[in-house]
Amino acid sequence: MGENPEATALVTRSGSLSYKMLNHRVGTLARWLLGQGLDKGDRVGTWLPKTELACIMPLAAVRAGLVHVPINPVLKPPQVHHIVADSDAKLLITNAGRIKSLADTPLDEACVIWDDAAASSDLEQIDGPLDPSEISENSDALAAILYTSGSTGRPKGVMLSNANLSLGAISVAQYLKLEKHDRTLCVLPLSFDYGQNQLLSTWYAGGCAYPLDYLTPRDVIKACAREQITTLAAVPPLWVQLVDQDWPEEATTSMRRLTNSGGALTPPLVKQLRFIFGDQTDIYAMYGLTEAFRSTYLDPALIDDNPTSMGTAIPFAEIMVVGSDGQIAAVGEEGELVHAGPLAAQGYWQDEERTAERFKPAPSASKYGGIAVWSGDTVRRDEDGLLYFVGRTDNMIKSSGNRISPTEVEEVAVESGIVAEAVAVGVVDERLGHAICLYVRPTEVQEHQDVEKELRKFLKRNLPNFMYPRDIIILQEFPKNPNGKIDRNALAKNEKL
Repeated sequence: MGENPEATALVTRSGSLSYKMLNHRVGTLARWLLGQGLDKGDRVGTWLPKTELACIMPLAAVRAGLVHVPINPVLKPPQVHHIVADSDAKLLITNAGRIKSLADTPLDEACVIWDDAAASSDLEQIDGPLDPSEISENSDALAAILYTSGSTGRPKGVMLSNANLSLGAISVAQYLKLEKHDRTLCVLPLSFDYGQNQLLSTWYAGGCAYPLDYLTPRDVIKACAREQITTLAAVPPLWVQLVDQDWPEEATTSMRRLTNSGGALTPPLVKQLRFIFGDQTDIYAMYGLTEAFRSTYLDPALIDDNPTSMGTAIPFAEIMVVGSDGQIAAVGEEGELVHAGPLAAQGYWQDEERTAERFKPAPSASKYGGIAVWSGDTVRRDEDGLLYFVGRTDNMIKSSGNRISPTEVEEVAVESGIVAEAVAVGVVDERLGHAICLYVRPTEVQEHQDVEKELRKFLKRNLPNFMYPRDIIILQEFPKNPNGKIDRNALAKNEKL
């Protein structure tokens, strides 16, 4: 991690850290964590913006033999309560404002809540850092649990090992060709594997990471100019916003690469990015899922002619297109994307049933063998070896780069007592990729004209912004399929109801 100990590794609002100081801070935080009465393997959560502590926690938790559970800062107390309870976290570090918001959401009594300002003050009193050699951990040891929405139910925790995180950092640094002079602007949430890897891959290459909590696209552009950023990663909805802005020359001349995941780039968007940044900037289209970190990337030399392709396997990943018969699909035939190799996660935390659905034995043709991740996504491989996304086989909604469980939105709506039934579906949206359309059937006691207003107020309080429905459509009766179940397909197609 950084050949030059004096080189700058991290720049946050609180200041900059050299690699030497970064290593010291990681060791100090690890020592402090063990001083909180935590045992090896205990879970520690962070619900924070991109502070220094939030950035170094992934490394400090591993050094202390603990398991990090990063929580997206935009989540609301009910979602935080679920993650803390599900992971059985013994410690949650957040800030004073968020602690107040948890007052009406009783967390497990076993979970200690720390204000990060108080924790940072305590760190100054630590006598010495915890040395890496004091912790002897197998590379397969659990290092982190990242919570991601499933196609049904509440968020599930994806278990990542030390090897998953370290090999993921090496893989990305290699195919992005990151170097020690690179400066990465980290705009994505650190609770996402894609966001967290921005730190780890940059540090592996010896570069400098600049975490940014932004309010507007202009904030991103200003940071690119101010810090002479060379690497910028985003999801399609943010790219759509960014290309609508004026980019001064000082914000583009240093840019060496743009990377995209969390949804496909469209051909018009690729053209707009090329117009703004020119040929000197490489554009990397990527595909991944939390269960396998990252699966494919498209060589930037091919993107202008193949803007809709997912590319080919990243280093350390084996990607197969598997037909319904369990055999490798022929060129041009559709099949399920299956990811094998050391980047595959360890399954879902304390959820054997859902783990068995997604983590299954690799096809017999696999060179890695073992347990593979069956993505649930339909793809095809063309004659040139490039992969193309066809569609999703579950009901997940992907909006602004977030995977959203329809069931989670529906459960919150019904909990309001305002509606008796609710169905959330994704509808195409130019900026978001997909927006949420929520169909509801009011309870008998509700006044029809008040349902949408009251429900929106409730959802505003209990859902993060990216889960908030764009449309609420009131129905007196839901369409049913022959089995008597709500016909989601009819709703998704917006057929006559």
